[in-house]
Amino acid sequence: MGTLSVIITAGGIGKRMNSSLPKQFIRIFDKPILMYTIEKFYHFDPKSQILVTIPEDWKSYWEELVLEQDFKIPHRVVTGGDERYHSIKNAIHYCYGDIIAVHDGVRPLVTHETIQKCIAKLRKSDAVVPVISVVESLRKKDSKSGTVAIDRSEYLIVQTPQCFKRDVLEKAYAQNYHSKITDDAGLVEEAGYSISTVEGNPENVKITTQADLKYAELFLR
Repeated sequence: MGTLSVIITAGGIGKRMNSSLPKQFIRIFDKPILMYTIEKFYHFDPKSQILVTIPEDWKSYWEELVLEQDFKIPHRVVTGGDERYHSIKNAIHYCYGDIIAVHDGVRPLVTHETIQKCIAKLRKSDAVVPVISVVESLRKKDSKSGTVAIDRSEYLIVQTPQCFKRDVLEKAYAQNYHSKITDDAGLVEEAGYSISTVEGNPENVKITTQADLKYAELFLR
């Protein structure tokens, strides 16, 4: 399929973690979560281009972590924008891969198998995202009755990496920003492309709470 560029977004804050430290920098076994995530993609393909979007105010802190941890994996730091959209748009400018994968910095538990499945399906697709089925029962808010039961089989939980042919993502990000953009696949869909899916790995959670942190510790031990 060609060369791979990976954009790892690390612009989150520690609000739900009740932490003043952005969650991507929180440590598990004395190593920041973001480093586990970068390592995962480097070990998947050491030749891949890795870009990390970090808010301007935290770039020097990351540089200190890199020195402290003697972190040798090559990566380019890109200044994050006000929203995820702006961060990704900044990073795309530096990508040279035929494929661009966009991944959350706080998802260190993605497997190489999930990444490989996404990239393999791109041979016949413009965009591929990993998903998992909903196992819990669901109810939808309803103005009349409060809530109503809905069919969970009609819904999927979206994970990352979301993978795209480079020209597809570039065209999607030529569109203007609006507040309803929640992920890259949605923006690509708005640009007129269809989204293919592959089965993700259930443990590939986005670490946003203390419970998620404990969960990740079990797998990273």
